Amino acid sequence: MREAGVAERMGQADPGSTTTAAEPGAGHAGASPKRSLFGFGIALFSAIVFATSGSFAKPLLEAGWTSGAAVGARMLGAALVLLLPTLWVLRGKWHTVAPNWKPIVLFGVFGVAICQFSYFQAVQYLDVSVALLLEYMAPILIVLAVWAVTRRSPRLLTILGAVTSVVGLVLVLDVSGAKGVEPLGVMWGLIAAVGLAVFFVVGAQQNDSLNPLVLTTGGLLVGSALIFGLGALGLLPMRATFGTVSFSGFETEWWVALAGLTIIAAVLAYLSGIFAARALGATLASFIGLTEVIFAVTWAWLLLGEMPAAIQLLGGLCIVAGVILVRADELRQARKLVRNAGAVV
Repeated sequence: MREAGVAERMGQADPGSTTTAAEPGAGHAGASPKRSLFGFGIALFSAIVFATSGSFAKPLLEAGWTSGAAVGARMLGAALVLLLPTLWVLRGKWHTVAPNWKPIVLFGVFGVAICQFSYFQAVQYLDVSVALLLEYMAPILIVLAVWAVTRRSPRLLTILGAVTSVVGLVLVLDVSGAKGVEPLGVMWGLIAAVGLAVFFVVGAQQNDSLNPLVLTTGGLLVGSALIFGLGALGLLPMRATFGTVSFSGFETEWWVALAGLTIIAAVLAYLSGIFAARALGATLASFIGLTEVIFAVTWAWLLLGEMPAAIQLLGGLCIVAGVILVRADELRQARKLVRNAGAVV
């Protein structure tokens, strides 16, 4: 389900690395410490703001909004907010849009619309925790995809980091009390994971002719057009109410929740996510994105009054440990490449 050109570039990866040519800044010998630090910080920021989406969406859904209406409004609202700065960036550069229509469409269809819609569909059949766990199999899908294309197995630390992060997700989401699994729900959850993987891979493409702002706005417009198009055809229920919503007993207007869902959980989240993927590469950025679950638990506690359990805190430590293992592997490979380059010279 991935663009052929992306797969071809993945095949140009260093044989012993899970980092690909489509992953700038990740594991490259020339990547500066400042760039890595910036990338790590922006990736964490992206996870923090992405994590607010559930807490902003839940009051709307409880007030009578359908998931299609909430997702569509989120994407279209974010696109409209970004439209003017995007037009400013494109002045005199409109010729750069047409050659880049494929990554824009891929990002909008898979990374935005399908990812969000599939997650909400999965929630209809599974517990929210199980659905979110399936979506966050995206980093594992990226590692497996690189493995399949390059025919080179990931290094030990990357494998350990992946396993540790998944164990942490299981603990954070506390899925042990789930009531059975619906195959249809699993299917939707895995489709959401594919969408999230495409988000990281497309966002990581080092393309000087495609500004991240243009990619974000274009993708949001494509995604919202798809969602509202399905609604117009009667394939997706679209219903919204315009009364008050409740945050942990605090009553406020519906547009407050929608504004948070649009500005914080979409505009800031998608932009920072693309910058993070370009700075760190798809694999590492996606693993840092796992911390979104930790922040989602925190936001749910602050905005919805849902207190995290001790087992979730333990899971958070596991996720951080997994990210550190992946990062250590990337840095070790970078040092190895520097030493080899010095030996050749």
